[in-house]
Amino acid sequence: MPAVEFRNIDIVFGTDQKRALKLIDEGRTREEILSTTGAVLGAAGVSLAVERGEICVLMGLSGSGKSTILRAINRLNEVARGEVIVEHKGAAIDVAHCDEGTLRDIRMHTVSMVFQQFGLLPWRTVRDNVGFGLELRGMPAAERTRIVDEKLAMVGLTNWAEKYTNELSGGMQQRVGLARAFATDADILLMDEPFSALDPLIRDKLQDELLDLQRRIHKTIVFVSHDLDEALKLGNKIAIMEGGRIVQAGTAEDILLRPANEYVAEFVKHMNPLNVLRGTAVMRPAASLPRDGDTVVLDKAGRVRVKIDDEGRPISIDLDGRAGLLATADGDAGTIDDRLAIACDCIVAPVDLRLKAAIELKRHTDLPILLVDDLGRLAGLCDDDEIYRGLLRRLDG
Repeated sequence: MPAVEFRNIDIVFGTDQKRALKLIDEGRTREEILSTTGAVLGAAGVSLAVERGEICVLMGLSGSGKSTILRAINRLNEVARGEVIVEHKGAAIDVAHCDEGTLRDIRMHTVSMVFQQFGLLPWRTVRDNVGFGLELRGMPAAERTRIVDEKLAMVGLTNWAEKYTNELSGGMQQRVGLARAFATDADILLMDEPFSALDPLIRDKLQDELLDLQRRIHKTIVFVSHDLDEALKLGNKIAIMEGGRIVQAGTAEDILLRPANEYVAEFVKHMNPLNVLRGTAVMRPAASLPRDGDTVVLDKAGRVRVKIDDEGRPISIDLDGRAGLLATADGDAGTIDDRLAIACDCIVAPVDLRLKAAIELKRHTDLPILLVDDLGRLAGLCDDDEIYRGLLRRLDG
């Protein structure tokens, strides 16, 4: 069951919703609906599933409908037609049509929101702002203090707990908003352009911090942005909107390599593919590699062989009769210990390694990078040819 699922939702602002819905069914544009009925089309026919633990970025130009559908998840915006399903306490609840008591429970325990302008209470300290949601729940003071201290430490604001928000920088205020959302321990976080008001350097730092936090807390995050760089950096899934409709949804690689229309192509045409493409997009799959018993042959002459175990994990490498050294790179950033980098013959890296990181790693070896899945099994190879082919495919597209 997805954490959040939009099922063919329409959102209309105005009194003549019935006629507006009829025009939506006829495929009319937002402008046509406005001129005919006076109603504003917020969203039309939106269907999208957000899986648990996923960061889904809604993006598009101003007025495209991204914040409109985000706010349907906790029913700050009412849906004219369709369903908004949220996983709440193990059950699938249609937020658009549930009773007020259930909606209140969802807002208190399952869905939390981080606003663009922080939404902090200036007469309360940082500590009291972070604990505000817990206070509304009626949580005892001692337990509230423990949780607030934990979340303040998580975002690096322990020493600022007793300060007021006007004593903090914009970046620090945004961290307070994040800590407040995390304090509720909600499974689903809604983030409406939370970093757009910040300076570029602070924004980039908070993006990195959010990704680091996500690796630890594994929340489901629906994130609104109008910045493609931000979307491609943060999103496991990206949904691009135009005129209240989703025109394409998929991974960053899907959108970069296979834009659905000219609108999407215009969005991505200036993107650096090195920051987006991953090993999965360019690698030679393991199934296509020559095998000799329990070894995989890496070169045409058959002199470089990788031995794999019964589960398909690479365990050693043979370089024309000499035992070579395999070194493992960490994470999708492809970092590797400097001492290992100097001594290694071949590098093992995660299959979702970014192409930019792969190029950096290739400085340390003349052999292909062995890409492995989450279980350490050989998934494919990434060598110079694969890197060039991936870049050329993007340029030709």
